[in-house]
This record gives sequence, C-alpha cells and structure tokens, in this order.
Amino acid sequence: MKKRVRVVQLGLKDEAEFISAALASRDLHGQWVSPPTTRAAFRAKVKRLEGSANLAYCIRRSDDEALVGYVEITQIVRGPFCSAYLGYYAFAEHARQGLMAEGLKQIVRLAFTKLKLHRLEANIQPENLASIALVRSCGFHSEGFSPRYLKIRGRWRDHERWAILAS
Repeated sequence: MKKRVRVVQLGLKDEAEFISAALASRDLHGQWVSPPTTRAAFRAKVKRLEGSANLAYCIRRSDDEALVGYVEITQIVRGPFCSAYLGYYAFAEHARQGLMAEGLKQIVRLAFTKLKLHRLEANIQPENLASIALVRSCGFHSEGFSPRYLKIRGRWRDHERWAILAS
C-alpha cells in the first residue's frame, strides 16, 4: 500500500508554511500546545532543536507535500537508558484523517531502527482525548499520571505518561 505521508527533517525552508499552518490551527491546538507563529519563534525552535539530542520532523502528504503535522524527538539519551521524549501536533487542515497516525508510526520505526532507541515517551494532558487516541493507535501504553508535570501556556498542567518500547 502506498504511504499517504512521508517524514522529512524540519528546516528553515519550512518556516512560511509552518507559521501559516500554526496560525490556522490555533483553535485545534487550544490549550494543548503552542507552536511558533512568528518568524522569530520558528527560528528559535529550529535553533533549540539543533544537535544530536533533539530531532524535528515535518509530516508531509506524499501526493502534494502539504504540511500535515510536526513531530519532535527530544532529550535523546544514549547509553543504558536509550530513550527520548516525543512531542507532536497536527495542523487543522489535515486533522482527523489518519495522516498523523501514519506519520507517527513512521517516526516510531525511525526511532527504533535508525536511531536505535529502546523507548519513546509521550506526555499528554488527560483531557486531550484525540492525542491519547493517536498514541494508543500507534502502540503506546499508559504508564501513569504526573500531576503538574509540564508548564503549557503559562500553567503547570497534569499529564499522563504514554510510552512504547522497541522490544
């Protein structure tokens, strides 16, 4: 079966389309995430994700290269831990079409094969049912609850921990 999406590394070339998609997706993203919506914020994100401990990817539709979503693998730790955190969001125009699930499955394969990681962890606000359904569809399992875990939009928010292992 032909892949509907492909994963490409995020770069400065994505700036205009990314910002446009983020601005158009503010209602979808709501309280969950704060993607960059200015040139300065986008460039700061790209700079923050430089280096071997962080990777950022665009999920693009295969037929027309439209920007479907964004995924980052951060705080990659090697050695006996061999683990990383996963952050992601879809853009409104392509939400709820199964495209992010396809892209996220490709990211998981990349993490376990090319990056040789053992574990990926996604932390999700309990009310974000769409995000929980997404990781569940990709094989992640619930590992617990962390009160006031991450500061999102100026507030410490509770999160559920979801993880997937290579084996």
